[in-house]
Amino acid sequence: MSRKNLLNLIQVDADMPVKAAASDNKLVGQVANTMREEKARQARADEIERRLAEGQVVIDLDAALVEPSFVRDRMPGDIDGLLSSIRAQGQQVPILVRPHPGKPGHYQVAFGHRRLRAVQELGLQVKAVIRALTDEELVIAQGQENNEREDLSYIEKSRFAQRLKERFPREVITSAMSIDKAELSRMLSVVEAIPADLIDAIGPAPGVGRRSWQELAELIHKAESKNPVDLARSDELQSMTSQDRFKALLNALKPRRLVRGLPEVLSTSSGQRLGHVKHSKSKIEITLDRKEAGEFASFLLNDAVALFEERRAKSVGKKEA
Repeated sequence: MSRKNLLNLIQVDADMPVKAAASDNKLVGQVANTMREEKARQARADEIERRLAEGQVVIDLDAALVEPSFVRDRMPGDIDGLLSSIRAQGQQVPILVRPHPGKPGHYQVAFGHRRLRAVQELGLQVKAVIRALTDEELVIAQGQENNEREDLSYIEKSRFAQRLKERFPREVITSAMSIDKAELSRMLSVVEAIPADLIDAIGPAPGVGRRSWQELAELIHKAESKNPVDLARSDELQSMTSQDRFKALLNALKPRRLVRGLPEVLSTSSGQRLGHVKHSKSKIEITLDRKEAGEFASFLLNDAVALFEERRAKSVGKKEA
């Protein structure tokens, strides 16, 4: 599906008969209900497509007069690649805007936020198609364009759905995002279970899906001794990419289980493996990876006795006190 035909969805014949009654077969009834919901969503999106297809005239606008949508869909991210492309070849695909409902002479983006940001940074005019859209029509167009973009992550889509929920009924949200009510409920349950400041600290985490975010939500509620927001904001994790930051945080929150006789992986909060620890009834063996922790191993060999005596002296002092 091309960006020029963003809302060209699969057609469903609205007059197609249902071959069995719901009372005769519960499963067939459920399928029929799902099809009716799908056809309603298709009809709403088809109407938006019809309006967008009328008179596709592209004009140049002063980018300073164009504002983002009133519903944020994307978390801040890198646009260096887009900047380079527009700098070299110009803006190839127009954005969709509507006249701003509260500011005469200004416009509001339905889709194309990253392109708008790029041309604003480059000091260029923005190529745009202007349409008179209602709030509902704008978010449906915005959501349909989101579905075209593979780089919009699961958590970004879930937050978009959450923001739409504050203003629109579920029927509008499912139309905008081309999802059913069950998937919408799953998205909302995930994003509502994780603190917003933690999601901001992690970032969009491309490639991380629903099950991983659900696992994180479960670990957050069990992590009594660790503050996940502080961990995510640490210098070590902030130096990573967003998806690696997510994985490191997940690893740091997972409980460590000690099984006698079996080695436990020794790693940093970022997931870097240093070696392993093996517990037995009479001893504890620590094995360090020469490549990853060679300098630390040398430090331990040189100072192990001094560290032990210092620790023991402190313990004795506390007992005497």
